[in-house]
Amino acid sequence: MATQTLTVGGMTCEHCTMSVSEELGELPGVSAVDVSLDTGEVTVTAEQQISEEAASAAVSEAGYALESWQPAN
Repeated sequence: MATQTLTVGGMTCEHCTMSVSEELGELPGVSAVDVSLDTGEVTVTAEQQISEEAASAAVSEAGYALESWQPAN
């Protein structure tokens, strides 16, 4: 399993976190998404590292901006 931390900008409510979580959760191999509204940090657990492009596209589809992406640990 690979765990990555992303930072998403523009989230202001629980609906925002649900939208981001839903879009990232639809990426192939993703098993868990944990979104912190307070910090904008999103932890993604997947079978393998997700690409920055895939993460950015999913976050954008939810209506928000990917501010940072870190490789899997």
